[in-house]
Amino acid sequence: MILLSYLFLWTTLTILAVTWETRFDWPDNVHIDYGFPLVWSTQTLSTIIGPVNLWTVDVTALMMNLILWLGIMLITASIMLYFFNKKSSNEEKR
Repeated sequence: MILLSYLFLWTTLTILAVTWETRFDWPDNVHIDYGFPLVWSTQTLSTIIGPVNLWTVDVTALMMNLILWLGIMLITASIMLYFFNKKSSNEEKR
């Protein structure tokens, strides 16, 4: 039950990290960056010429974000399973 709760929480955190946005309001360039820790997408809203809606997507950075967050989840879940199984096997021996 603890492992399932952990997986649900970490999946939620992964989704939040991938969709995390940071808005930059500069006089000649307004844009929003998406992703944490790596920016994988930028939506440009306004430039010195005028309003624009331009998306720039870096699929490699998105994959690196997912590998980071899901890799951490996999490693910690494996460690949790190892210790839970070790604890249950010690209780069965008694």
